[in-house]
Amino acid sequence: MTGRARLLFVVTILTGSFLLFLVQPLVARMALPLLGGAPAVWNSAMLVYQALLLGGYAYAHALSRLALRKQAMVHVALLGLAALTLPIALADLPPPAPGWEPVWVPGLFLATIGPLFFVVSAQAPLMQRWYAADAEAGDPYWLYAASNIGSFTGLLAYPILLEPWFPIAQHSMLWAAGYGLLAVLVVLVARSRWNAAPATAQGAVAPEEGAGEAPGAKTILLWLALAAVPSGLMLSTTTHLTTDIVAMPLLWVLPLGLYLLSFTFAFAERSSLANTCVRIAPLTLLLAGSLAMVSNGHGTLSVAIATLLLMFILAIALHRRLYWLRPAPERLTLFYLVMSAGGALGGLFTALIAPVAFDWVWEHPILLLAAAALLPIVPFFDWMGRLRIAQDRRRTAILAVILVAAIVGVCMILALQRGHDNLVLLGTVGMALCGILVMERRWALLLVFAGLMIARGGFDTIETSVAGLRERSYFGIYTLKDNPAEGTRSLLHGTTIHGLQYTDPERRNKPTSYYGPSSGVGLVLSAAPQIVGGDAAVGVVGLGTGTLACYARPGQDWTFFEIDPVVAEYSRDGTFTFLRDCTPDASIRIGDARLVLEDLPPASFDVLVIDAFSSDAIPLHLLTTEALEIYERALKPGGIVLFHISNRYIDLQPVFAAHAEEQGWGALLRDGRGSGSDGTTSSFWIAAARTPEPMARMLQAHPQKQWVSLPKPASRPWTDDHASILPFIMWRNVLGR
Repeated sequence: MTGRARLLFVVTILTGSFLLFLVQPLVARMALPLLGGAPAVWNSAMLVYQALLLGGYAYAHALSRLALRKQAMVHVALLGLAALTLPIALADLPPPAPGWEPVWVPGLFLATIGPLFFVVSAQAPLMQRWYAADAEAGDPYWLYAASNIGSFTGLLAYPILLEPWFPIAQHSMLWAAGYGLLAVLVVLVARSRWNAAPATAQGAVAPEEGAGEAPGAKTILLWLALAAVPSGLMLSTTTHLTTDIVAMPLLWVLPLGLYLLSFTFAFAERSSLANTCVRIAPLTLLLAGSLAMVSNGHGTLSVAIATLLLMFILAIALHRRLYWLRPAPERLTLFYLVMSAGGALGGLFTALIAPVAFDWVWEHPILLLAAAALLPIVPFFDWMGRLRIAQDRRRTAILAVILVAAIVGVCMILALQRGHDNLVLLGTVGMALCGILVMERRWALLLVFAGLMIARGGFDTIETSVAGLRERSYFGIYTLKDNPAEGTRSLLHGTTIHGLQYTDPERRNKPTSYYGPSSGVGLVLSAAPQIVGGDAAVGVVGLGTGTLACYARPGQDWTFFEIDPVVAEYSRDGTFTFLRDCTPDASIRIGDARLVLEDLPPASFDVLVIDAFSSDAIPLHLLTTEALEIYERALKPGGIVLFHISNRYIDLQPVFAAHAEEQGWGALLRDGRGSGSDGTTSSFWIAAARTPEPMARMLQAHPQKQWVSLPKPASRPWTDDHASILPFIMWRNVLGR
């Protein structure tokens, strides 16, 4: 095979993979106004993509049984048929009924991108099969590494290049142009293989015994497991990081990017990095994996990096073993079909089964245990041989090490409860050493690792689940925390407090957390009779624990908008009593607030509060020009709208300044830094109105409180068609400086 022919195959595979993973964030961004940005939405999208990938690989496998000319004709024809769905546009489906989001979201993605994703997903295995049609081409599996370089590049290109610089309509057109280029490349590849002889098995390398033979059921099941665990781990890492560690901007991109990159190293014939990862994977699992059951919501950037590094190393090690088990080229498409099925199974478990079966991200430690059961094990040293321990006594020696690990684990639990962090760290190293000593017996490694996860923070996580203090829904994981010493009960959603209530009757209806009397929303709602009149209609987007209800006054009409029925139930069942005590007649509207507000009659509210953050995720679809136009329509003449913009990582002030300038609104900022005390929390609120009168009355009601002007506006406001958080990331906070 000539160098030019090899280059053509590489460029074709790179282009197809680039387009395949460029379209994933593209469609997710298009769907943002309908779905929001919850981690479960991304996991649902990934599940659909994995299912379509499985379909594409099955198609490639079936097609490979035909003569190469027929393969080329069929594939080019399907590329042409799929092109009829261009440019990409979101499918017009009716909004989902509450509770049906896990089914509706995959349906939306499937209807939007199904045909295109299906046919493009067949590129990698099909092009490798065509490459192997040349007996002199050699082992085709290195092309899979090239494929994943294209995938990784496409994934990063969207948030870095496309989203900040081009509107969504142009995204679709650019992708369509890329699809046209791909079709041309496929035709050129087909032409170069038009007279090729049937594929041979030359060039195959089978490092593990039996890899070159026809795969049996045991081998196929092992392929399936080695593909399923990294796939599920990629999604569980995303959920675990954004729920319990640190919800940094763009964090959802990193696990998928590292997952794709792992194939590049694992499927390279001579990869010292992959071989090193195989060797250090058990130690990394013991040290970084010890944090897998931590659920205190106080993670740091270093913990997030350790979690991502763990996933990356495990994915390389597991995929390396998969590479060692690869079959001869004539069974290449079967191999990739099973790999794809494993990836889909991992996604199915993580995206659909786990949210229903578990009350927390239990899939993450489960998948780590599965990884420990599948890792290729290379012991660091034969310590029992050096100590001359007889074979019949080695089991006893291993049990003794496990006993030592159990004692250290109990000490770690006690030290953790008493806040002795240095002892906990020392115990982690000690238990990890015990794991290294027993790693040649896989069952012993699993026992030590499970004990280490429990000792490092899992005991409290298990205790919370057993006590029934945690619930999980499609939109998040919610944990109740009672603090008897302070007499409070709080609701946590990942790393964010959704509300806090005192348990004693005298202070039970006192405003707390971000909603204290000196907060921006507290100032406006307490003075609502002076600002908008005594019989105000108040709408609140984002129920939380219902804290804002304590500002209600007789004669007012309150409506709460909440996307998650689980959150609403906390107020209905008396877990939090703000609504029952203060606004018993308030209406709770379930559904995405933007869609529900759009269906309401115009001029429905005098005061509208937008407070819909989940963890630290930005509800971008609630902060675009189109969304603000919906809020403006919902406001009565002389009404006022308040936005909660507290965030650790994103500076939203320039965005709102741009919106205010575009809409012609008056807008002021209440900077609540340093005002947190007696159950309250520092917060940032923006008050805005389309006429100057309500703003003037707001300032008159609390002349001693400081409202300040917004900073210089961003170059343009966010729209449904064009928005990016990159220019507004506070990197100092992200990096922990």
